[in-house]
Parts: sequence; structure tokens; C-alpha cells
Amino acid sequence: MLDFFTIFTKSGLVLWCSRYGYPDIFTPAVNALIRSVILQERTGVNSYEHESLRLQYKLDNEFELVFVVAYQKILQLSYVDKFLNDIHLEFRDKYNDLLIKSLWFWNYKFDDEYKHVLASAEKWGKQQAAIPKQMRTFEESFKSKKTVASMIERKDDKDNNKKQQQAKKKKTNPIDEAPVKIKDSFKENDVNSNVNNEDDMNDDVLAMNRLKLAQRFNNQKKKPEKQKSPKEEKVGKKPRVWELGGTNKDLPNLERTKDKITDTPINVQANTALIGKMEGPIPNLEVPSDSEDEINDNISATTNKKKSQASKSSGGMFSMLKGLVGNKSLTHENLDPVLEKMKDHLIMKNVAADISMSLCNSVRAKLEGKVLGTFESIASTVKNTLTDSLVQILSPKRRVDILRDAYEAKKNGLPYVMSFCGVNGVGKSTNLAKICFWLIENNFRVLIAACDTFRAGAVEQLRTHMRHLNALHPPEKHGNVTMVELYEKGYGKDAAGIASEAIRYARDCRIDIVLIDTAGRMQDNEPLMRALAKLIKVNQPDLVLFVGEALVGNEAVDQLVKFNRALEDYSNSENPRTIDGIVLTKFDTIDDKVGAAISMTYITGQPIVFVGTGQTYTDLKTLNAKAVVHALMK
Repeated sequence: MLDFFTIFTKSGLVLWCSRYGYPDIFTPAVNALIRSVILQERTGVNSYEHESLRLQYKLDNEFELVFVVAYQKILQLSYVDKFLNDIHLEFRDKYNDLLIKSLWFWNYKFDDEYKHVLASAEKWGKQQAAIPKQMRTFEESFKSKKTVASMIERKDDKDNNKKQQQAKKKKTNPIDEAPVKIKDSFKENDVNSNVNNEDDMNDDVLAMNRLKLAQRFNNQKKKPEKQKSPKEEKVGKKPRVWELGGTNKDLPNLERTKDKITDTPINVQANTALIGKMEGPIPNLEVPSDSEDEINDNISATTNKKKSQASKSSGGMFSMLKGLVGNKSLTHENLDPVLEKMKDHLIMKNVAADISMSLCNSVRAKLEGKVLGTFESIASTVKNTLTDSLVQILSPKRRVDILRDAYEAKKNGLPYVMSFCGVNGVGKSTNLAKICFWLIENNFRVLIAACDTFRAGAVEQLRTHMRHLNALHPPEKHGNVTMVELYEKGYGKDAAGIASEAIRYARDCRIDIVLIDTAGRMQDNEPLMRALAKLIKVNQPDLVLFVGEALVGNEAVDQLVKFNRALEDYSNSENPRTIDGIVLTKFDTIDDKVGAAISMTYITGQPIVFVGTGQTYTDLKTLNAKAVVHALMK
């Protein structure tokens, strides 16, 4: 039984509603559908689950209508799709004149039609359930299409080539030629019957085969047995032998670590050109792309011959739209070839294959049924639809203002905590140092918690960054206050415990921000993922950032899905913390293949907070959605 059904416009006006039960249950569900699916350009799938409800919807792009039905997701209702199609046609037929004139009012009388269509759909569903699922007949199976001729092995070109090569390598001995003749004659007569082959075999050929077999046995007896050489022992990793020898007393002199903890201060040369470049908000990312006029020139076309030839020479992925016919509503058949090329274009730009398919399905759902006038309007409509979808996906659903949140936490006497996680080698520590430099440029004291207790050299790397950052902003310029400190307990310790102690230390010492550096881990490593979930659950950071590479395509989807799933499964909490934002690194190495940004944002629904564009402290940007979309579309 359906619990709820409504018809509303895309502008938000409810035209008709029928509900059973308590209306307060369905209002947040429909709002979540609008907010998470329709506004976020995820209309490729026509169902959405919210708590205990499943919502299915149908879009009418010609009149900008949305039909939504809700029912308990524990129920398996097979007639919902048929009901939506029938109620859609019924509403259009009854109020066609009003819909064409866009005359909206509140008192639509649709109760009788709704009950009639619902009863018809439920009856159809019962009939379908009563019909037993019949097995397909033998004529419908693939096996019935096989014939005797199709099962006979025939000689193809590859076999002929092999025989020609074997013929070149034949020996002059007639005994060696006999088996080949036997095989060839046997294969040629294999189509007939095995009995005929045995009758046709010549006695002379059999004698020659027996003679050859006897010669083989004699040759094997005459061959001397080879002496087995002793197996060489595997040489493993040998300990290093020092040239001058030595004992444990000589270890301090033989220590080769450059970044040793010493009592004497180490002089670090500061690059003064970097100071003052990161004050205030982070600048936007500028992706090299075609201008708006060039894009419009590439996708524009007209019906005359000259302009159509010009459109062929001009590039752009929207030149494929010239095959669509104007003055007709866009149908599934019209859009399929266009969207197929669009999907290939997105995959070439490093968008994951699944995301490309979902995005194309969403564009199809928004365009199917629209009535367009000319070819130019088709090109502009499809271009605007795709561009708006991509910009909407990259635009954050919520505000991420770290400076403002840090000021609020500072007023309350609490440190603002940020945690960094990700797979191995993506640049977590490096981009943590960039963010730290941006924060101290805005007069925040920062504590770096070295919670990567697994990778050799992780603590030393953070210590080096701390010294360079303090050299750029020495304590003398800030009232003898050290701007960056490192909290570390060595290697092999519990990362969650170190993070907890670091947050307590920052609160006691009035340090403004804590940056937690975690060890890199693969998304399939269960012990390390449990440790990460424990760290986040115990310390409850204000912001959990996933650090990913801009170089990956389909791998980004797998990483984000499994990281989020692990944080949910291993936290043992009713409201588990998942990833709050993304840091996209190595963005300067991909040119215009910016598809990883689309893949990561589409999977999590979370914004890309920072973008790493180089190897210096100032190479940190924020994502410019329009610039990325233009680079993706050219």
C-alpha cells in the first residue's frame, strides 16, 4: 500500500497531494529527496531511501513537474513504476490546457482519477504476482540455436599458418613425415566417422609408426643420465659490514641521520619571499580553459551549409548535437548517441566510468520530454544542462570556513582539530604543512600531532617542516611565542592515544589549532582502518579531511567508498563520523584531465576544501567550480 503521493512543480509549488497516516513523517523525506537528489543532479536513479521510507519519482521535463510516491521500504511493490507512468499520463491528459498555459492553482480535483489509477495498478501487480514464473522453452534457449555444422571444428587461417610453419621445419626422414600425414588425413576425414578413418588407414603407415616408436625407445636408453647440479642456496639480505669495523660504542659516530634531535639549535634559512602571501582566504584555483566566447563558437551551428561545414571544423564535444531534429521533443532515441559520446568524453577526462554513466543518466532524465525549437536551442540547452549539473556537483552543500570556525573555537577556549587521512603516498604530510603555513599566516598557533607511528621518517619529516615554518615566522615577531609546535611520542605507539594527548596539551597551552597527521593506509587493510575509526571516534575532530590524488580515476571511487564504509562499520556508533571534506593533491600534474574532482565529490557529496598545486608552502588553492567545468568540457 502506498503511504504518500504528491505532485509539485520544480519551483516548489504543490499541485496535489494524497497521504495516509501522519504528514510529519513524509515532509522531511520529500525535502531530503529534493535537497539530495534533484538539486544535486543525481536524477539518474528514480528511487531514494530516507530512514524507513523508499521514495520513487518521475520527472516531467516538458511542464517542469515532479511526481513522488512514498512507501515503507520493507515492502516489495512491483507496480510502483507502472503507477507512476499511468498517473503521469492521466494528470497530463486531464489538465493539458492548464499545463500548456502554466496556470497553477491549488484546488486540482484529482481524487477520483488517483483512486482509479492506483486500484488498476494494484490489480495489475496482483496478476503479475499470481502468474508463476515459467521456464523458457528449448526453442528460446541458446542451446537450440546450435546446429551440427556449428559444432564441427573447421580449419581456419591460424591452423593453416601453423601447418605452413611446421612444413618448413619438416625433416627428410620419411618416418618423421608419417605422423604428419596421419594427422592430416585424420583431420580431413574427421567430419565423416571414426570407423571409416580406421578402415582407410594404411598398414604401411602403421608399420612406419611402430618403427619410429621403437627408435625413440632405443634413443632414450642410449642417452646418458644428466647429473643434477646442486641447487644454489638463495642469498638473502646480508648485514652491512663497516669498513673500519667497530663496536656499539662507535654507533654515535656512525649515525648517518641528518635530522637528529640535538640540544644545539639548527639554523634554517628562511625563504622570506613566501612571507605574507597567504594572508586571508586562500585564492581560487585557475584552470587553463577556453573562454566562454570560444566555447559558444565551437558548439554553435546553423541550418545553412556554410555554417554546418564550419561547425565540423570547430572542435568541442557539443558538435555531435547537429543530428538532433528541431521542433520535436527530445526522446530516449535522440539522446542515446549524444550521451554515449558524452560519457566517453568524460572518461577521457579522468572521470570514473560509473560516475560518467550516472551523470549521463541524470542529464537524460532532465532533458527527456523537452520540446525545443531550433538546433541552436538544442545545443545551448544541452550545454547548459551539463554545465549546470557539473557546477552543482562541485559546489559545496554546506559552508566550510575554517578560519571562522577556528575563531569561534578560540573564543570558547577550545582548539580546532583537523584530521588528515588517505592512502599511501598521496601527500598528507606535505599538504598538512601547506595548511599549517596558511594558518600561521593568519596568526593562529598550530600544534602538529605526529600520529603516523608506522612509516619510517614520518616524525622527522614533520619536524623538518616545523623548523622551516618557525623560521618563516620566528617567535620574535609574535611576542616570543612559538607559532608551530610538534607533539610526538616516537614510533610504534597508539595513534588514538597520541592524538588525545595532543588535544589535551593544546587546550592546556592555549594553542589554537591541532593538525593530526595519520599513517597512510590502503582501503582494504582492515586493522589499519579499524585504528583510523578508533582515532576519529575517540577524539571527535572538528573536520575529517580525506587526502586524494588528482591522478586517479576509478580508484578514487573505490578509496572513498571503502573509507566511508570503514568509518561507519568500525565506529560502533549510531551516528558515525565520516569524511567531511577532500584535499585534492598533485593538481598541477594533470593539465585539463580534472575528472577526479567530479568523481570524489559525486561519491561523498562533500566539498573539495583544498587543492594542492605545487611543492612550496604557497601552492595551496581552493576549487573554482566554473574553471574546472570549463577545463572538463573543452
